[in-house]
Amino acid sequence: MVRRTRRAFVVALGAALAGGAAAPAFASTSVSLGNTSASRDVAKDGSKPKRPLARAHAHNDYEHPRPLLDALSHGFGSVEADIWLVDGQLLVAHDATDLDPTRTLESLYLDPLARRVKANGGRVYRGYDLSLQLLIDIKTAGEPTYLELTKRLRRYGPLFSAAYGGVGGRVRRGPVTAVISGDRGARAPMEAEKVRHAFYDGRLEDLGSGVPASFIPLISADWTKSFTWTGAGPIPRAERETLHRLVASAHDARQTVRFWATPDVAGPERDALWRELLAADVDYLNTDDLAGLEAFLRAAH
Repeated sequence: MVRRTRRAFVVALGAALAGGAAAPAFASTSVSLGNTSASRDVAKDGSKPKRPLARAHAHNDYEHPRPLLDALSHGFGSVEADIWLVDGQLLVAHDATDLDPTRTLESLYLDPLARRVKANGGRVYRGYDLSLQLLIDIKTAGEPTYLELTKRLRRYGPLFSAAYGGVGGRVRRGPVTAVISGDRGARAPMEAEKVRHAFYDGRLEDLGSGVPASFIPLISADWTKSFTWTGAGPIPRAERETLHRLVASAHDARQTVRFWATPDVAGPERDALWRELLAADVDYLNTDDLAGLEAFLRAAH
């Protein structure tokens, strides 16, 4: 393989940011989980690990020293990866200046997950029937990036949850559930798929829209756009009522809820806000502090 020059990489990035990156053709063969090697993160004595934390979401997970693996070592039930389509590759980074052609979605997430699920007998966490949520935030133009992404996901076959029969079709639950966030241009190609290996991350305006949870299983929102309370003192009564109403509306439609941009500085105010989210039955607590959220959730149960 010819090594790409830095100039070629920068030129390709410019095309991607302009929405002009084309998706190359790939073989249609699937990756068999049975052909992957065992993960070194799995206990060799067959002992059951500590209970995973279904409500823990690792925001910007890829910025930790060991992307994915650090979150899993803390028992997280959801991890987030930002992707950019650059020269036919799906690169993981928060900002364009951080893009590295060696940090692909496959190398940081898809391949390690396939190895781990193989080693754990079909589950991300040995002994626990939890489908890990992989929230994929698209940073480049949604349609071409998703069309490239769906080719990648299909290669991993049964690793991912899948939907059959279009937007309102049946769902087969897999060890990992990919949910697509970020650029809204991904929605149209997702709606057009008859067999889909990913699901759509909705917004508050999708509540009550009638779109089923088989297409939009998750509702995500910016905390600061709906609430002023950041954990100091009691939450205003009107804001508590709004929070409970939003969560109840989502749950009535069998959808889960996550807020981003919640305060994430360790201390009593963050703990107070997290307690309020748990009391309202918010499904995912968003953090960059893996150890802090793990300690909070384990103490809360």
